[in-house]
Amino acid sequence: MSFQGLRIVDFHAHFPVGWGARGPGQHELLREYNRERQARFRLEWDFPEPEAAGTTREELAARWAQELDDKGLDLVVFMTGGGNDTLAETVRRHPDRFAGFAHHDLAAPNVLEELKRAVEELGLRGYKLLAPRLTISFDDPRLQPVWEYMAAKRLPLLIHFGPLGTGGGIVSHPMINPLSIFNVAHSFPEIPIIVPHFGCGYWQELLQLCWSCPNVYADTSGSNQWMRWMPYELTLESAFRKAYETIGPERIIFGTDSSWFPRGFAYRYLQDQVRVCRWLAMKEDDIQAIFGRNAARLLGLPWPVR
Repeated sequence: MSFQGLRIVDFHAHFPVGWGARGPGQHELLREYNRERQARFRLEWDFPEPEAAGTTREELAARWAQELDDKGLDLVVFMTGGGNDTLAETVRRHPDRFAGFAHHDLAAPNVLEELKRAVEELGLRGYKLLAPRLTISFDDPRLQPVWEYMAAKRLPLLIHFGPLGTGGGIVSHPMINPLSIFNVAHSFPEIPIIVPHFGCGYWQELLQLCWSCPNVYADTSGSNQWMRWMPYELTLESAFRKAYETIGPERIIFGTDSSWFPRGFAYRYLQDQVRVCRWLAMKEDDIQAIFGRNAARLLGLPWPVR
């Protein structure tokens, strides 16, 4: 199980239960714009259209397990998957190939109790949040017990910051900036905090957060097409170079944001990212840290994981 001699852990994927579902109330013009942007994205990356709903969870789990075999991956970590119980059930079907994160509402009255249940009973290994959809501040005093629990467990916390969605998505929100987690990251350095997609439009802010807090990590996942919308030149190569020079290889985590079939595992993201690391003449041990070993450490798994 390897890619170019590397053991690969995809730290950021989504089990495709209800994938692509949209909340009620979005204006039809925005929905149409979203459809156009999605179609353009698939054409640009030569990705097929997502399959229509109808495949069972059991079939999807079997297909994902086969994807790992076909693509030479050791492990995939699903950040979401239809709720904590559903995702935990999926992980139990292939416990040597899948891991999962809790992904319930941070503002729920029982948020801590549900997190404890997800970790201690269901076996999930972290907590995933979407900052642009939060209705409670990270600094709210009611969340203090949550952060204390995560610090005691050294439980990884992955938070999507930056724009959310495609056309018609969210670009303005009180917690959209990674610096909104600064007080928590600074007060609880035991919590590994992973910011995906190189900050997704907030690259400078993520670098600043990493400079101050040694527990903050950059996740490489997705197409990172947000770089096209930046007012200054930024590429996958320059992002990797800056992260490698300033954050260091120990705090860079490979992911793909893979989800739906028939695309399955976004293999070209792996190819593109490994190629960039080799262009930058990174040490082989550093490349292996980025593409697998760092993830295993954060998940509390042995290395190699298989």
